[in-house]
Amino acid sequence: MNKESDKLSANEAAILALAATQGILRPRDLRTQGHSVAYLQRLVAKGRLLKLGRGQYALPGREPTEYDTLAVTANRYPGTIVCLLSALRFHELTTQSPRSIWLAVEGSKLAPADTPAALQVVRMSGPAFHTGVTTHLLGQVPVRVFDPAKTVADCFKFRGRVGLDVAVEALRDCLAQRKATPAQIWGFAEICRVKSIMRPYLEALS
Repeated sequence: MNKESDKLSANEAAILALAATQGILRPRDLRTQGHSVAYLQRLVAKGRLLKLGRGQYALPGREPTEYDTLAVTANRYPGTIVCLLSALRFHELTTQSPRSIWLAVEGSKLAPADTPAALQVVRMSGPAFHTGVTTHLLGQVPVRVFDPAKTVADCFKFRGRVGLDVAVEALRDCLAQRKATPAQIWGFAEICRVKSIMRPYLEALS
């Protein structure tokens, strides 16, 4: 028999149902549904929710995924987009596991701080930020990630940060695995203004 303190109120049951639907729960998710955020700590105390990090909660029985840290971070900063080395890893265009999570922010917006993992922030604007974006469900959490073609062009754009060798390898693997066509990559090379830099590599590998 359950203890009286372990019984769930209607609000708590509704919050757990929301956690089951969303995968990772944030305080603001409760506010939008008209629930007090105080219920989060109560449910943690009852063992019905686990605290993943600052402002991040999930059901104890939730199956962890390879991309949990990525999902937690992206969920905390929904205005960002997974890019560069993290996007390469996501699309299986590199065998390396980046120590940091790479996120793109738009223009002069404030960069995320106090993240649950090391973070590398890249600033983009205009079409370079808004094109080539795909949304994937990672453990029921919607995460925005730049697609393979855009990621390759970004690696050449930010070659000073990721390394030219990484950019060339990403281009080679992207074409070999047929995750993007030369035309698609070339289109993003124009958007990212790296056509002259990418041209010899793309011509040699196409």
